[in-house]
Amino acid sequence: MKHAPQQRLALGAALILILIWGANFSVQKYLLNTLTPSGFLLARYLIMPLCALLLMRMTLGQFLPPLPRQDVFELARLGFVGHSLHVGIVCYGIHLSTPFSSSVILACGPIFTLLILRWKGHEKLQRTQVLGVTVAFIGVMLFLSEKLLKGDLRATGGDVILFVAALLFSYYTVQAKPMLEKHGSVLTMGYATLWGGLPVMLWSIPTGLEAPWGSLGWQGWAAMGWSILISAFGGWLVWGWVNQVRGVAKTAPLMYLMPPVAGLFAWALTGEQYTVIKLVGAFIALLGVAYTQFAPQRKNPS
Repeated sequence: MKHAPQQRLALGAALILILIWGANFSVQKYLLNTLTPSGFLLARYLIMPLCALLLMRMTLGQFLPPLPRQDVFELARLGFVGHSLHVGIVCYGIHLSTPFSSSVILACGPIFTLLILRWKGHEKLQRTQVLGVTVAFIGVMLFLSEKLLKGDLRATGGDVILFVAALLFSYYTVQAKPMLEKHGSVLTMGYATLWGGLPVMLWSIPTGLEAPWGSLGWQGWAAMGWSILISAFGGWLVWGWVNQVRGVAKTAPLMYLMPPVAGLFAWALTGEQYTVIKLVGAFIALLGVAYTQFAPQRKNPS
């Protein structure tokens, strides 16, 4: 094949990115415990908007390319959902929960995307999809059962928060599609990051400035660079290129490798322990999500 080397390069980049994102759950947990969520969010949204501005300048020739007024308001709304709410809630959820639990719950996002598409009338749920949703729900309840039986309200609350975050990201994914088709990924992501990051930064300033910044050391600043520049900003750019080369359909299944990778890193770096019930529940949940997405579907009669 003419493009076989590029396909292999894209696959290799995607697998490396899965390792980076899987490890980032543990790295981010460390930063959240050290700085508090407010401190981490303040740092993230001081750095990410600057990166977005530089990216638009390098690729589009302007720091703030002109847009129709209605599109500016739409991207501000998307930024509020995707960054102000989603990213902020994810940080607090991971802070309360564990890296492995966070990765499993966030991997359930495609279920919410499907339900939102059904709610908005874009798609109809078919039997295979209903079965997949049911299996995923059973798996999640089994996965969370030990925390619920132990009355671990802190970790359970973190997991509930992460479900809300997954729902918000799915809504953002559905609503962002027209803007992506109209303006492209750089402009859409750039403006959404700017408008969505500003409220989080302003909200985080009072408590974020009081975070123990002096306790980070060089390891902490290296972790900050890894989490924000490599995993978040750089990861988004690489993932967009991978999808462009390989196609979304061939790349999306690789995301189901992330929870096992996150679990291995959490076990090695944070000492997180897993029972058989938790592992079985995670497997069933991911199986249900994957089946919902990729099972053969009957065409609706016309």
